[in-house]
Amino acid sequence: MSALEEIRNRFKNDHFATDAAGIVIDSAEPGKAVCSMTLEERHMNENNVPMGGAIFTLADFVCAIASNGYSEKKTVSQNVSITFLAPAKGKRLIAEASLLRQGRTTALYAADVRDELGTYVAHAVLNAYVIND
Repeated sequence: MSALEEIRNRFKNDHFATDAAGIVIDSAEPGKAVCSMTLEERHMNENNVPMGGAIFTLADFVCAIASNGYSEKKTVSQNVSITFLAPAKGKRLIAEASLLRQGRTTALYAADVRDELGTYVAHAVLNAYVIND
């Protein structure tokens, strides 16, 4: 089983992200990840654009993969700030996360969300807390 398959298998129990939102883990390496979500009616708001909560879930989940995918320590979101930049024009959202700074007990990640047409939909910054078991 490849490392990516192992990560996908480990995170399949994150039911809200994988089942309810339909997020897929596309790639992962230490401190980086890419996840995507095919937009469906369940993701849309009254204005027929992706709901902020769906976009937020994608950004939060891609950071979880980037921080926990290759680590034996568990990392949890401590604070997340997201800026919604434009409504998605495409049918699929792609989120890329990367580690900006790793400390002993905290870490800082950034996530960019775009659609498959290149529309820059959102930018998120996530402060994570590293649980030292």
